[in-house]
Amino acid sequence: MRASSLPSTIPCVTELFDDRRYLTDFDSRRTGHLFADVLVIGSGVAGARAAIEATHHVDNVLLIAKASFRESSTHYAQGGVAAVRGEDDSTQRHIDDTTRVGGGLNRGAAVELVVNEANERIDELIAWGMRFDESGGAYALTREGGHSVSRVLHSQGDATGREMVRVLNAQVRANERIRVFENCFLIDLLTEGNSCVGAVTFHRKHGHQLIRARRTILAAGGAGRVFRETSNPAVVTGDGFASAYRAGAALADIEMVQFHPTTLYVAGSTRPLISEAVRGEGAYLVDRGGERFMTAFHPDGELAPRDVVSRAIYRRIRETRANCVYLDVRHLGKAKFVARFPGIAKVCAGFQIDVGKELIPVRPAAHYMVGGVVTDLDGKTDVDGLLCCGEVACTGLHGANRLASNSLLEGLVFGAIAGRTAGQTAGGDPARSGESIASENPSSDRTPLDLGDIANSLKSLMWRNVGIERCGKRLSETADIIDFWGHYVLDKTFDDVAGWEMQNMLSISRLISTAALERSVSLGVHYRTDGPGTDIDEAPSHIVLKRGADGLRAYRADVDFNLLADVP
Repeated sequence: MRASSLPSTIPCVTELFDDRRYLTDFDSRRTGHLFADVLVIGSGVAGARAAIEATHHVDNVLLIAKASFRESSTHYAQGGVAAVRGEDDSTQRHIDDTTRVGGGLNRGAAVELVVNEANERIDELIAWGMRFDESGGAYALTREGGHSVSRVLHSQGDATGREMVRVLNAQVRANERIRVFENCFLIDLLTEGNSCVGAVTFHRKHGHQLIRARRTILAAGGAGRVFRETSNPAVVTGDGFASAYRAGAALADIEMVQFHPTTLYVAGSTRPLISEAVRGEGAYLVDRGGERFMTAFHPDGELAPRDVVSRAIYRRIRETRANCVYLDVRHLGKAKFVARFPGIAKVCAGFQIDVGKELIPVRPAAHYMVGGVVTDLDGKTDVDGLLCCGEVACTGLHGANRLASNSLLEGLVFGAIAGRTAGQTAGGDPARSGESIASENPSSDRTPLDLGDIANSLKSLMWRNVGIERCGKRLSETADIIDFWGHYVLDKTFDDVAGWEMQNMLSISRLISTAALERSVSLGVHYRTDGPGTDIDEAPSHIVLKRGADGLRAYRADVDFNLLADVP
């Protein structure tokens, strides 16, 4: 790692980056005290798999979910899970595809680990009762963007995530060593020095809870809701990233936000995902005039990597002064489409779109956080006792752009690894007592702002200035605006989820815009319109952000840097 600091170009307000504080008031008379050998924060594929694995080593695992167990990005995943199952495929091809799409920023050891363990984790799911679609007596495999062959397994057409959650939920519920707390919000990670010793949470029925844990696994998902256009559910507000940063953990590649090319565009509605597998099955992208345009951008056309397709759509929308482009599936036949994609067909029908006769309006939306909290290959972060897995983590697998359908796979593999590491290392630590903590934050005398208005304005700002295309001037402006809002929001002591979410959204948005400003060269999903392009001699490097004694610090690190030992 090159440990020299980046140029000092990061303005920040004290409230946003310098203070280590709890964001609520605590009273020992109303604060519950809990203890767990392993605390898992998040109920998606990574968190659930981690909890299951941890029980092989400890007896007391506590899993908390922000909403219901099922309400996570995993539940809404349509496409599938990538693995080498076909005769024309190989682990090396999967590794090569992952690295090529990732722009060379991938950590080679992480890529090899995940690809090599893929079939073991999938066979495990099948043994637990997961039903993958079959064709001709073999598992049906689909090709998605960036893959050189068909290697994506899917379930019930376009309900892979939902089926995976069903299976994992059944395993978790049947395990007597796991307790599940639903509707439990992570306020902050609990630290003593450089050690994480649990978390402070809020449950709408039981109130504030102080959870002491020998090991804590952060699997809290992404941050897509900081953008106006997103495929993510409402619970995805960046809580894991913000809490890890406040606890002193290093974050890397946080500027790498992947935008899914095709979400259903109906004015006034949410942005339901239209799986990349639709294009894998032969759908065309056309503009408002009915013209196919992807072949002019990439030789793979509609199956180019996601960053290429998203930029092409974004530009064609701008060029044609339209609100969207369209997916043409009419040539596939309605019966075939409905059989292959029943969920998508149902959503379209709900908006009175006849997929056999009409085009499907689509546009890109924020979908996946490629970077995250820095971990090593055992799931450890640079904060003692804190592990991380899933979308909130940066293992180096995805590089600068995630290969389609590698996310569920990563959650399975690194979820199991983090659970195993936490369980194996938790036994030697003494149990922690449940003493109270008190907040002594002074009352703010600054004018309170309307949180709903700030949330809407922040989402629009991030979409305009930190979206699919970026430039330095707009990124600097974004940081200044966020700092202004932070001056009036981050100094407040809130006692409700909306306030905590707003503070987290401001924090992660500031980190994303900071890292995007520092990376002046386009790479993967990060595209700078004012940069020197990608044809440069300098090798790709990570942007690492970390909270220091003097505020936010940024560093550059080599691609294969030691994720723990080399973090300053």
